[in-house]
Amino acid sequence: MNATILTASGISFNLLNPDPDTIEIEDIAHALSHICRFTGHTKAFYSVAEHSVLTSHLVPSTYALEALLHDAAEAYVGDVSSPLKALLPEYRAIEERIDQAIRRRFCLPEKQAQCVKDADLKMLATEKRDLMPSSIEDWALIQGIDPSVGSVYPPLASDSAYLMFMHRYFELEGRAA
Repeated sequence: MNATILTASGISFNLLNPDPDTIEIEDIAHALSHICRFTGHTKAFYSVAEHSVLTSHLVPSTYALEALLHDAAEAYVGDVSSPLKALLPEYRAIEERIDQAIRRRFCLPEKQAQCVKDADLKMLATEKRDLMPSSIEDWALIQGIDPSVGSVYPPLASDSAYLMFMHRYFELEGRAA
């Protein structure tokens, strides 16, 4: 079986043996800006790229790049809902290998910082409040977590989310866009 995908920039990316040298920030930004959070079950299109940028603003600056890239593996494997992901151990293993390659490529620590996990949950609570249909169902994962004061509605279109992601990346890397 061929386990490679073709990225937006034309690079062949091996899902089973991810090479950090084949990882480009533009591919990550492009894919994440086209992937809708919550498998598309939101009031309006809301990209993983926008989620990532907003998450990067909730952590201390030393963790902002890690927060920006916390879902970067989804650029290669898509955004699978947490309940389904829990049922697919092989998917989780593939996603973890890709995450580790991304961490090596961008010189991030091997393990995700707790403040990034906390910011991701705060964003989840915010997104549930602002983007999901009303429901009496509590999500155990975010019980006791307060949403952000600001709203994520209305979300950005994919081209704007791409630009916002790239701008934030260059800002964090100290380079001009």
